[in-house]
Amino acid sequence: MKKRVIIYLLLSIVTSQLYSKNPFRFYNGDLIFQNVHCGPMCDAINEVTKGYKGRSFSHVGIVWVKRDSIFVIEAISKGVSVTPINDFLKRSHEAVIGRIKRSSPAFLNNVIKESLKYLGKPYDDDFDINNDAYYCSELVYLAFKHANHNIPFFELHPMTYKSPKTKKFFQVWVDYFKALNIPIPEGKPGINPGGISRSEKLEMYLDMLSGKTF
Repeated sequence: MKKRVIIYLLLSIVTSQLYSKNPFRFYNGDLIFQNVHCGPMCDAINEVTKGYKGRSFSHVGIVWVKRDSIFVIEAISKGVSVTPINDFLKRSHEAVIGRIKRSSPAFLNNVIKESLKYLGKPYDDDFDINNDAYYCSELVYLAFKHANHNIPFFELHPMTYKSPKTKKFFQVWVDYFKALNIPIPEGKPGINPGGISRSEKLEMYLDMLSGKTF
């Protein structure tokens, strides 16, 4: 029994090293961070939270390698969906790959299984971590949490909808939440793509559009 455990651990370590040394091949559980131009709302998101090395990321999805095809599991306006990688990249102004450090294929396969459980769930317009709807980084947070025996893998932080320059709410958010007829959820726990991209658990590898590695 002990020999089996040792062999399994050695295989996990070797496989994990292979995961981390090949930046050009997609693996299950890779995160792909996207910068899209969606007007004042994306500008507000980017102003509040900068991503890896000051980059602006307004969206994130989970890479799923299915046989010879690459997909992105993501929460978008039509709900949690599976999108072919080429379609995902077509709407990107910047798309950067983040790879989990020191992880096993088994864990990352579980991330995929957990994320697929949310397919068809609605988009979380309210940005409420406790309802049965999901925004992009919330989906990432929950998939990794459940794959990690229900222990948070990434961290939640109090969200802000205020400009760090003026300390006032962005007008786009005032109008947005007024239309939903709910209070602005200032200070409520949440997570965003920029914050995830700065996690020490990630190694940022490749800008898919420029081909540059980090």
